[in-house]
Amino acid sequence: MQNAHAKLERHSIGFALAILFVASLGGLVEIAPLFTIENTIEEVEGMRPYTPLELAGRDIYVREGCYACHSQMIRTLRSDVERYGHFSLASESMYDRPFQWGSKRTGPDLARVGQKYSDAWHVAHLQDPGALVPGSVMPSYAFLSQTRLDPGYLESALRALRFAGDPYGAEQVRDAPRHAAWQADPEAEYEDELRALYGETVQLRDFDGQPDRLTEMDALVSYLQMLGTLVDFDALDPAEIAR
Repeated sequence: MQNAHAKLERHSIGFALAILFVASLGGLVEIAPLFTIENTIEEVEGMRPYTPLELAGRDIYVREGCYACHSQMIRTLRSDVERYGHFSLASESMYDRPFQWGSKRTGPDLARVGQKYSDAWHVAHLQDPGALVPGSVMPSYAFLSQTRLDPGYLESALRALRFAGDPYGAEQVRDAPRHAAWQADPEAEYEDELRALYGETVQLRDFDGQPDRLTEMDALVSYLQMLGTLVDFDALDPAEIAR
């Protein structure tokens, strides 16, 4: 066997073909099963696509590089679970492109930060992190409170995500800018309509403390307040988690 291998090594073309064959065989074994299933991520009850306002907030989160210091992936380690809560499920990132798992934690993991603090806390923390967390190296994002959100791009954003497979309907795509404004306006009285489109977990209120204007702070806080709130882990079947 050793002599045969040595002989093969002396014939570069034959050796290259052998490598190609072995690599192709391994790839076939790994890839072929994927064609027999509809989705590689099992859905769990409660998951839904982002609302337009949450999506805008996520875009701001990515734009400002928040992922560089905050992961959104709670490991199954005891230390992680005791500090942050239930370990993350793949299905919780099924509508993320790209996902925000991360591996570096200059700041805490944010996978379960939703509704852990008040909106006012998030606004104050984003405006002056050191005032609430002494020693924090996080920069100030006070400008978000003064920057009006331009929801005009959201129709195109939802259309692109729909093309990629996210379950947005035609009405959701068409009215995305309007829905973003409604979610941050407690006086809009469109609560039933938004929840009919996006589910009962949609949070509707003024997020930044400025009810007369729609800001980037509204969007980012709405996104943060949603993180980790969609799946009811107490009611989730353990067998569903194990899949």
